[in-house]
Amino acid sequence: MHYKTARHKSHSRRMPLCTTLALLLLTPIFTRAQWDIQESHTTASLRGIANVGGGVAWASGTEGTVLRTEDGGYLWQTCATPPGAEKLDFRGIQAFDENTAIIMSSGKGDLSRLYKTTDGCRTWKLLFTNPDKEGFWDAIKFADRASGFLLGDPVNDSFRLWRTDDNGSTWHDQPNRTFRADPSTQGAFAASNSALWATNAYNPYLAWGSGGTAGAMVYSRTMFQLASGYGGGGSRYLIPVGHKTESSGIFSLCFREDEHTGLVGIAVGGDYLKPDDPAGTAAQTHDGRNWTAAQTQPHGYRSAVAYDEKAKTWITVGPNGTDISRDDGKNWSPLKPTASEPPDADKNWNALSLPFVVGPDGRIGKLRGDALKP
Repeated sequence: MHYKTARHKSHSRRMPLCTTLALLLLTPIFTRAQWDIQESHTTASLRGIANVGGGVAWASGTEGTVLRTEDGGYLWQTCATPPGAEKLDFRGIQAFDENTAIIMSSGKGDLSRLYKTTDGCRTWKLLFTNPDKEGFWDAIKFADRASGFLLGDPVNDSFRLWRTDDNGSTWHDQPNRTFRADPSTQGAFAASNSALWATNAYNPYLAWGSGGTAGAMVYSRTMFQLASGYGGGGSRYLIPVGHKTESSGIFSLCFREDEHTGLVGIAVGGDYLKPDDPAGTAAQTHDGRNWTAAQTQPHGYRSAVAYDEKAKTWITVGPNGTDISRDDGKNWSPLKPTASEPPDADKNWNALSLPFVVGPDGRIGKLRGDALKP
């Protein structure tokens, strides 16, 4: 599922400082909007975002665009474009520090590529090009600095998965019968680089979400199963997200460790052609196997979800707004801007890497420190 045609336009504006301060004095703190809009100096559609910490973050998007900040977003630097990549759509980015990052382009066949920089995006090296002429890459995710995974749409009736254990220098095919899927009815979505999840933490785990006319599914394997090679096991679960249409399904997965139940997971999505439809937009699990639809759904299609550990709060975004959950995805409630904010401060978003969020037309926001306070 290439998610190639959807575009969501947005416009932000800045108020004079005196006007903003006056309005803030009249506005209760608990109703403040959540995102401070930042200046990106680009009109590219941004779908890749990776927060490293310490003020360092990277973003990526259409027309070979890569951005970087070292000061928490006060200034976003436009990076050098990899040679020959001026027309590529960089849907995913995995960053490691202020100098090192890997970007993933999405497109049919050899338009799906990986590039790496180790000098703060002054130069790039081509790492890997999609060997499948009919393939399409959807997401890249590293479990740690050395080990990473690359997900592609089904080719020859099976999802494509590659693995690296040397910081992305070489990539190896990971065939498995659990990955089988009909390309005409199943696929992943390259909407936010978050349809794929991997961790090497307390409970090592790999999972990705799909959609299409066969319904939304979560494919998962433990790292032990991955290490056992071809046919080494895995699981596949049909979950209540989307509407069994080509444009609907799971667009983002996120898990957190729980000392009592193990993995707590959230899947969000819906139908990107019906962004205001709240039905089938979120589900949650407490064991990685049994998924339950949210009792109160996000108020529209959602393309990304993340967990704020400090606030113990889940947050999800999409073209028509932002929602949060404080009960592990059972119930979601919208966050709305106030009169002191641009009226679209909560919406027109594609991808999350807290505290940053990105969207179309070069849109970048940063979550306010007090935004998720009860």
